[in-house]
Parts: sequence; structure tokens; C-alpha cells
Amino acid sequence: MPASESLRDKKITLNHGGGAIPVVGFGTLIPNAVAAKPAIKAALEFGFRHIDGAEVYRNEDVVGDAMREAFEVGTVKREELFVTTKLWNNNHRPDRVKLAFEASLRRLQLDYLDCYLIHTPFAFQPGDEQYPMNERDEPIYDTGVTLAETWRAMERLVDEGRCRSIGLSDITLDKVKEIVAIARIKPSVVQVECHPYLPEWELLEFCQRHGIVLLAFAPLGHGMEPRITDDPVIKAIAQRVNKTPAQVALAWAAQRGTAFLTTSTNPAHIAENFDISPLPEDAMQEMKNLITTSIRLNAVVETGVPGFVPRGA
Repeated sequence: MPASESLRDKKITLNHGGGAIPVVGFGTLIPNAVAAKPAIKAALEFGFRHIDGAEVYRNEDVVGDAMREAFEVGTVKREELFVTTKLWNNNHRPDRVKLAFEASLRRLQLDYLDCYLIHTPFAFQPGDEQYPMNERDEPIYDTGVTLAETWRAMERLVDEGRCRSIGLSDITLDKVKEIVAIARIKPSVVQVECHPYLPEWELLEFCQRHGIVLLAFAPLGHGMEPRITDDPVIKAIAQRVNKTPAQVALAWAAQRGTAFLTTSTNPAHIAENFDISPLPEDAMQEMKNLITTSIRLNAVVETGVPGFVPRGA
């Protein structure tokens, strides 16, 4: 793909469905519904063209309202927007996949989705309870369905035409390989925690070899300790290129070939996260070779329970 002077306008062509995913995306994990709608509308006004949601965020209706209002005033047209949402763990059984998909479409007020992801590879006990727990406060898993069976149901959504691409989320490389090996329709997107402290080089190489987009969530570390934006290597580069540490970390994500999602309710931060520019090659090499901190901030790949989503929300 030719380099773009404006990384914020860069798109990556998907391996199925003929579409392209904007590299810069806006995540809607904003528990406060009052704050979520203006944040999403601000993101669209600043230029974000990928909106990422999920059934488990419990705010798809708010996301739908924000998009509809943006369509109505002409901020963006539906065909200019790439919309992703996710199948939650309690809906992995094939007979529940289509129902969950259609419910998400209704809440989002859309006729089709650009991308639908299996939120985690862990199937929970089917039913209305999003977090079914046993007496030890452990998830009750569903042993009556395999990830491959869920994937087949996802493929049927593509066949029916209202879902343009499908993918995986919160998943390890080994599990991605399992699905790629059996898939009739290959995953177009794999969304995982990924940032300078968790670069996922092996997963990125595998995804690129198979034409899969690695979509990074928490590219700034979700504001958790240790703070990526306080890293001395990143801060030194930021000073050198006259950008903020956050903009450096996001530019690194875009230049290495991933797409990414940021989330904020602060208009200034939303604008900052969109205003990224290419880094010089020496800065890219410094971030690869000199950053020594290595940490995973979200244990969802081990349990299926996202660390950034309060269970009682």
C-alpha cells in the first residue's frame, strides 16, 4: 500500500467483501450513555470513519442514535462509514448467532454491517445473562458448541448479504490459526489488545500473510499503569517530531500495518487522536528496539471476561 502523507486517511483493503477498513477508528466502550452520544458525534465531525461497538457494551442504541443524527445533518453518509460490532459470548450457539446479529442491527438502526466479530473465543452458557457465573464467581462456559461451529454461523451471515465481513476478537494466535485452517470465508479482521508494550509481532506477521487486518484496541494502554504515554522513548520521539506521546504511539500503530481504535469523551483528545502524521524511520526502529516494557493489560484472552468492561454495568 502506498504511504499516505495523512495516516488518518489511510485504509486497508479487506480480504473479503470488497471493502476497506479505515486505519483510524473510534471505539464506543463508553459506559455513560449521556457522554457516549456527543463523543461519537464529535468523532464523526473530526473525521473518524470507523465506529466500533459491541453488544456487551450495552449502548448500541446510543451508537445508533449518534450515527443517525450525523447522517441526518450531513456530517457523514452511511456508505462513507465502516461500522463494526460484536457477537457476545452467550450467543455462540449457531441458532443464536443470527438473532444476535439482527438485534444489533436494530439497535444500531442499520441495514447492514461492515464487519461482525466474535467478541471472544469463549462460549458462555446460552441465555439472557451476559455474564453467567457459578457460586465461585467464575464464568459458566458452554461446552455444547465449538468456535468452528460459531464461525460457520458467521459465514452464513455473509452469505445472506447483510454482513460484509467477519472476524475474531480477544483471541490468541493459536486460536486464529485454528479458524483460518477450517474457514470457508477467512477472517477479515482480528481485534486484540496491541500497543508498544504488547506489539504482537508474531500475530501481526501471520495476519498480514493471510490478508487479515490486525485491529488494535487499547493502543494507548487504556490509561492504565504503566502508562505508555509516559514511556521515555516515546516522549523523546514526541519532542523531536513535535507531536504528543499519544500521537506518536498511534502513528506507530498505523505505520506498522495495523488499524487501531481509540476512545475518549474529551473533544480535545478525540481531535488529538485523529491528528496523526508519519514518523521518521529511525523513530519506528527506536520504538521496536528500545522499548523494553512488556505487559498485557486485559486478561480477556484467558477467560473471555474483558478487563475493561465492568460486569455490573
